[in-house]
Amino acid sequence: MIELSLSEIAAATAGTLLLAPGDTPETTVSGESQTDSREVREGQLFFARRGVDTDGHLFAGKAARSGAAALVVERELTAAELGFDDGAVPVTQIVVSDATEALGALASVAVRKLRERETLTIVGITGSNGKTTTKNLVAAMAARLGPTVASEKSFNNEVGGPITMLRATTETETLVAEMGASGAGEIARLTAMAQPHIGVVLSVGLAHAGEFGGIEATFRAKSEMVQSLDASGVAVLNRDDPRVAKMAELTSARVLWFGQHPEADVRASGIEPSAAGTTFTLHAGGESRDVAFRVLGEHHVMNALAAAAIALTLGLSLDDVVAELEAATLAAPGRMQVLGGRDGITIINDAYNASPDSMSAAIRTLAQIGKPSGRTVAVLGAMTELGEYAIEENRRIGLQAVRLGIRQLVVVGRDARDLHISAINEGSWDGESEFFETQDEAYAYLVGMLSADDTVLVKSSNDAGLQKLGDRLGEAYA
Repeated sequence: MIELSLSEIAAATAGTLLLAPGDTPETTVSGESQTDSREVREGQLFFARRGVDTDGHLFAGKAARSGAAALVVERELTAAELGFDDGAVPVTQIVVSDATEALGALASVAVRKLRERETLTIVGITGSNGKTTTKNLVAAMAARLGPTVASEKSFNNEVGGPITMLRATTETETLVAEMGASGAGEIARLTAMAQPHIGVVLSVGLAHAGEFGGIEATFRAKSEMVQSLDASGVAVLNRDDPRVAKMAELTSARVLWFGQHPEADVRASGIEPSAAGTTFTLHAGGESRDVAFRVLGEHHVMNALAAAAIALTLGLSLDDVVAELEAATLAAPGRMQVLGGRDGITIINDAYNASPDSMSAAIRTLAQIGKPSGRTVAVLGAMTELGEYAIEENRRIGLQAVRLGIRQLVVVGRDARDLHISAINEGSWDGESEFFETQDEAYAYLVGMLSADDTVLVKSSNDAGLQKLGDRLGEAYA
């Protein structure tokens, strides 16, 4: 974080400053901000949020003992509540009305001060799929230009977003922020904090459609990204997605297109997927380069194109962009992660998250890369947050798995049962789909049936928990 005094932090968060012995209003803080007391280190800020399952105030004492410079709390905490017996509170507290809102407010102030220096470029990335992969690629590319801060893991909501923004310092040249949402107004709040120079929309799909209220509501929510940009900004848009393409009408920023469409400014042609990744030709600025992209899955080419468009806007050369694309081997842990290897058995763990679009893309990849000498096996769990679309989309995926010739379908969890039923109804022979209530049952079945050269995809939403099953299978066939 940029260096701020305790009084500045209190003003930014509309909080009341309760100074600890030894502190003054001018005492400065430059450490990162945390909402998890286990992550707090010396000199950092701890925001005591009230969550659904727990209350951060219960862990404020641990944060204080870990060296927090100040606690941002919603009520004054006593020494006893913090676990100090001598009656004195040894850490400054800033009392606010809402710790989550205070976190966002502080991020807004810190980013505004950095923008005033005109040495920082801020990239905001949203879309129904591909945010984390694109963010990781952009971060690697931007690091060639100078110090870069990017969202950790999938920190892209009202908490993760500002935590990422507050990691930027006066040395930071590029800030890459994922911006996710499960409802209208959430991206607008994040863009108001970050004020991106470059705004990216990857896709508009059915991810979180149940929470948004339908695909058109998803479109409106994602378009908040481009509407936040001013005339000096750049909107990087997917020319192949009709809904994203419509967003060009909603922004005053310069539009930069990516995709396979002939009108795309950054374009791919000759896409050839394989078990080793995907090769394609990258076209940009009148130049072309062949790319051997080792991230598994043809669908990740679109993320590569988006990252390339951003990096070229930041000032990288096309050769440097290609070098970073070819250096990448994994989208992110739990995303098309190749495990196993014993007896030629390949486990693809893609169970970090799932939407109908990403599920469909992963199954297509499985069908494309399966070895002729082995079988293709899809181990699928629930796609969450689809609301009224859940039954229809589960059935569509089951039908797709059969029509693509996936040899064995293993469906795990009651919420995915419609997928299993759809496959049975579409299939032409018995046993092509097996259903199990639990991961343990599925694991026992799989280790009993897998044989040499089989290729196994494990795919589900994170809430379904199949990532652990994928890791377990990877270890079994390492």
